[in-house]
Amino acid sequence: MTTPRRRFLGWLGGSSVLGAAWPSLGHALERPGEASEHPQPVADTWDMSWTERVTGKYRAVFDSPQPSDGAALFRAVAWCDMYKDVYGADRTEMSPVVVFRHSAMPLIMSNAYWERYEVGKKSKLKDEKGKWAKANPVSTGGAELAASAAKYKLETFLAGGGVVLACNWAFGGIVSTVREKEKFDHAAARARAIELMIPGVILQPNGIFAALRAQEAGCKYIMAS
Repeated sequence: MTTPRRRFLGWLGGSSVLGAAWPSLGHALERPGEASEHPQPVADTWDMSWTERVTGKYRAVFDSPQPSDGAALFRAVAWCDMYKDVYGADRTEMSPVVVFRHSAMPLIMSNAYWERYEVGKKSKLKDEKGKWAKANPVSTGGAELAASAAKYKLETFLAGGGVVLACNWAFGGIVSTVREKEKFDHAAARARAIELMIPGVILQPNGIFAALRAQEAGCKYIMAS
């Protein structure tokens, strides 16, 4: 009959196999947050080069399905500032990604689009003077702004290395607005809509794809609106 002592000694001898395998297992467990290798796109239909810029020690994606006065962008900038204040992290160590989708799509468009297509009136958004907004609240639009205000604008965020992604499905609504106003065909309307988009914003197949792909690139997820 096998005694408890013999069972223990047998386990101890057999554990040498586990011991030999343990270094590789431990190595795998050392980096639980590290993104796994991802397949390459099968075509160049979509710009996925942004994933190569998500390399910071700290990574987060801020999902914006609603405009919410630009809350996603504000929180992305604030997150970078707070990690600097708390941990002394350099901005180069931060990889913030903002995803605009659903009804937040006007936030990726220029002031020229907002004025031409009366976004403020249609969305019931008023400016500080109580009139229908004719400018994108998260765009500098070439205006001179104090540094404290400019840091929360899309162009400043992009220039600082932030990634801004947008839903192509919802972009169809922007295209339809241009098409109806200008009496363009679909191709011409889409081309014009892209011209009116803030430079640096990257369209993705849809917003859910963008948010999930950012997470696969190592970003923590935040619903920001």
